[in-house]
Amino acid sequence: MANPKRQPAMAHTSQYSTRMVVAYKYGSLVFAGIGLVWAVVFAVMGWWWMVAIETAAFVTGIAIHLLILRNHLTFGILAGQAALMMIVIFIGLLLDVPTAEAPRVSHIYMLALAALGYLNYQREKSRAQLVLIGLCLLAFVALASAPLATPFAVQMTDMVRSIGSWTNAIMATTILVFCIHAMQAEFVRQDTLSHDLVTALWNDEFDLVYQPQVDLSQSTIGAEALLRWNSPKRGVVSPVEFIPQAEKLGLMVAIGGWVLEKGCFTLAEWGKHPDLRHVSLSINVSASQLMHDDFEELVRETLDKTGADPQRLILELTESMLVTDMELVIAKLDRLHKLGITNALDDFGTGFSSLSYLRHLPFQQIKIDKSFVQDSVKSERGASFVKNIVHIGRDLGHTVLAEGVETIEQHALLAHVGSVQFQGYLYGRPMALDDFQQRMENEAKRPAPKLVRAGR
Repeated sequence: MANPKRQPAMAHTSQYSTRMVVAYKYGSLVFAGIGLVWAVVFAVMGWWWMVAIETAAFVTGIAIHLLILRNHLTFGILAGQAALMMIVIFIGLLLDVPTAEAPRVSHIYMLALAALGYLNYQREKSRAQLVLIGLCLLAFVALASAPLATPFAVQMTDMVRSIGSWTNAIMATTILVFCIHAMQAEFVRQDTLSHDLVTALWNDEFDLVYQPQVDLSQSTIGAEALLRWNSPKRGVVSPVEFIPQAEKLGLMVAIGGWVLEKGCFTLAEWGKHPDLRHVSLSINVSASQLMHDDFEELVRETLDKTGADPQRLILELTESMLVTDMELVIAKLDRLHKLGITNALDDFGTGFSSLSYLRHLPFQQIKIDKSFVQDSVKSERGASFVKNIVHIGRDLGHTVLAEGVETIEQHALLAHVGSVQFQGYLYGRPMALDDFQQRMENEAKRPAPKLVRAGR
């Protein structure tokens, strides 16, 4: 339906709410500021090795901030959490040793780090994030429950300890409150998004755009239908934000059914047009759709209802859904292919592909993932990898389509190694239906282009 990887690079951050980004971004700056303040304090006191520790905290906070600004959220947050956790533990054991006059307070930062980790886990669930959250909570309990210290703990004056306790307590609590507010706002946002998604389905707020697919001569031979949501309240909402939520709500079967029917009606209309009757249409299928008991019947009924030619319909599936129930998936794909439909394996190479089962899966087309296409012109290793994918696909009797092609160099290399179909910004961005049909009419008026011979 909509593949997040086909969005522009900057759109990648749209899967995070503004509040979450703000929580990560400014939380890192606050931590960096605390580190800088204490680095200055220790520099005045002449404790240079403590200056080094606090400088490390400052640098870590700034690094996380810069990674977030450059849209490297996943790496930045996980690496930053691990680094900050170690710094806080080190400070707690070496510097912030509790006394009768001043209690330990640095461990409060562990709760703030755990809260930030939970926000990140809601965005992208991973075992690494759960482990970090657990470690932060364990460290908090340990530091809060016992006067733990290293043999090299620094004995500071009561005045400095007292000022430090108040300062760190205020700053850590501020970060924690900010995180809690961000979490509450995120839950509200998700609830609102869920309601708006249901409303969008009923009010027909979704639409399809079409990205051209071309052959060696760069003549348009097909298109991929991509889902878009233009909300009256939210404006244009990126698929990377609403598709995961639709999956959680169980709406993808209904939304996918709408996409299938809309696409098949379009395909049927193209069949009546002399400039469009040869064009195929690729439609993405989610795992929940494919595994639904009535999916095959829905496809048959939709084809009958719309009059679309199944020979020109391509259903795209990602590798990740193939690990659910392999035998059932194979049986479903076999029956779909018997209807005349082409089954395509999308984002080939990014998931769980292995030759052992790829050989038995009833696919007729494989799509090389954008990441491999981009790497193909950067190194000999990248080019060799793409070449091997193309050869594997062709040896198995599959049509090979390279997606995410953005430069002439990428096209030339892919054509040389044997790819025969292409998709990407080099040939056209996703466009409205009228624009795509106009493109085809314009192509029909031009002289036939000179063919480019594929390499072996």
